[in-house]
Amino acid sequence: MQKILEFPEVLRLIEDRSAAFRAAIASAPDLDVQVPACPDWTLRELAQHLGDGRRRQAAIVAAGPGAEPPAKTDPKGALTAPRDREALDAWLAESTELMLAALREAGPDRGCWTWWGRSQAPETSGAVARHQIQEIAVHTYDVQLTLGAAQPLPTDVAVEGVDEFLTTVSATTVPWPFKPATIDLHATEGRSWRLTLDADGVRCDDLAADAEPGDQVMRGAASELVLYFYARVPLDGLENTGNTEPMERLAEWDPNE
Repeated sequence: MQKILEFPEVLRLIEDRSAAFRAAIASAPDLDVQVPACPDWTLRELAQHLGDGRRRQAAIVAAGPGAEPPAKTDPKGALTAPRDREALDAWLAESTELMLAALREAGPDRGCWTWWGRSQAPETSGAVARHQIQEIAVHTYDVQLTLGAAQPLPTDVAVEGVDEFLTTVSATTVPWPFKPATIDLHATEGRSWRLTLDADGVRCDDLAADAEPGDQVMRGAASELVLYFYARVPLDGLENTGNTEPMERLAEWDPNE
């Protein structure tokens, strides 16, 4: 696999996407409108979710290795996002900084609880940080979409996001219960990956330049691929050749059931 981003760059991208999220929330005329990509939430509730989530991750990283996540506590005791716009912005900024401070203190290699123990991603604070970029980036897109001003994910975030999703969310050692298959993914920015689905589970590797095409081949901008992974755009919005059934099954399959 190609080398992932260095830890300082990961933290920088978290800061960048967090600032973009706050800017999008600040520009919203009404925070009580529904979010199309998250129809159970308003923009205000999405902001609450993002702030709560970063505070929760701060506690998880700070707790270090463990078989279970730490009990749900808020490190600042502020469980409800303020309704005042200026105070909300400050609360969101504080939420991000609490998580970043915990990550800086832990460094990239310290173990901590994660939900992806059977994936290819390590159970470390560095892997948590990688995943956080994508969660914040996709929810920033959600706010922009709600405001009618959706923008593609930045290229560095999106290319990193394809690799992170495939190794953290898609990969598993749980045996693939369907017909074995290979899925090739090509980002127009120049990276390519192969998912292998078989009795050993689901594995992600960089696609060799001389490899024969897989059973399914997907092409698109890295942002489009990430937004597909997170169910923000449909599969037919990407260029597909071969049999699309493997990816459709993978999207629906829960290896923990």
